Amino acid sequence: MSDTIFSKIVRREIPADIVFENDTVLAFRDLNPQAPVHVLFIPKEPIATLNDVVPEQAELAGQLMIAAADYAKQEGFAEDGYRVVMNCNQHGGQSVYHIHLHLLGGRQMAWPPG
Repeated sequence: MSDTIFSKIVRREIPADIVFENDTVLAFRDLNPQAPVHVLFIPKEPIATLNDVVPEQAELAGQLMIAAADYAKQEGFAEDGYRVVMNCNQHGGQSVYHIHLHLLGGRQMAWPPG
C-alpha cells in the first residue's frame, strides 16, 4: 500500500484536529465537512480498501464502528441520529486509499445520499 495522507496523520507528520485515539483507531475532523459534525475514523493499520479487509481484521472493523458510536454519544447527537459511511474504490467515492468511516451528524440527512 502506498503512503497516504492518513498514514502521515497517524505518524503525526502532518497536523489534524484529532478528536479520538486508542491503540488501534484514530479519529479527526474532516477538512471539508459535509455536515456540522464530520469526523473520519481510521485504523492505525493501513488497509487500502474495504475489499482488502480479511477475516482476521474483523475485530478492527468493529472497533471503528464502536469508536464512531461512542463519539456520537459523547458529543450528544447520538439520540438525534447520525450517518456512518465507508466508500470503497473509485465508483464508491473513495479518494484516500486507507479505509475510513465518515461520521456525519448535527443535521437531518437526506436519502438517497447521491
